[in-house]
Amino acid sequence: MNHARGYRVSDVLKDGTRVTIRAIRPDDRHRLLEAFRLLEKDSIYTRFFGYRREPSDAELDRAVSIDFEREVALVVTTETARGETIVASGRYVAIDGQGPERSAEVAFTVEEDYHGRGIASRLLTHLATLGRGQKLTRFEADVLNQNRAMLAVFKRCGFPMRQRSASGVIHVTLELVATDNATA
Repeated sequence: MNHARGYRVSDVLKDGTRVTIRAIRPDDRHRLLEAFRLLEKDSIYTRFFGYRREPSDAELDRAVSIDFEREVALVVTTETARGETIVASGRYVAIDGQGPERSAEVAFTVEEDYHGRGIASRLLTHLATLGRGQKLTRFEADVLNQNRAMLAVFKRCGFPMRQRSASGVIHVTLELVATDNATA
C-alpha cells in the first residue's frame, strides 16, 4: 500500500484555515506528543475511554510505526509559529476476517480549537477511500454515548450506518459503499 504511505493532500477548512492531510511518519513522534498534551481531559476521555496523563514511549512508537497495509494513520497539520503542528489524527486497523467482507476499526482525535471545522469528516472520507483500495467493506467504531460530535460525523457521512448500544458505548458500523450520498 505505497499509496497510503505517501498520502498527502492540501485542503482548506470551512473557516479558511489551510491544512495538510497526510500519512503519519516516524518523525511525527514529538508532534504527536505535543498534540496529545494540548488535548483537554474530556477529549482524552472520549477518545481513549479513560483519563490519562500522556502516552508512554512504547505507545508513541507504536502510533508512528505504521505498516500501511493492515493499519493506516493520517494526521492533519497546519503551520504555526512552532512549525508544522498536528491538530488531528485518524486511523484504521483492519480486523482480520475471512471472505470478501473485511472491516476495520476506525478512530479519530481532533484538538478542541479545531472542533466543528469538518476535520473528522474529511479524515473519514480519506480513510474510506484508502480502505476501499485495500478491499475493506466497512468501518467499525465504539463511541461513548456522550460523544455526540463523533456520532454526528458518522450520521452525516452518507455511508449506510448501523448502531447498537450497550453500557454507555455505541458500536457504529459504516458500510463503505460508494454512493452519491457518501462523503467519498
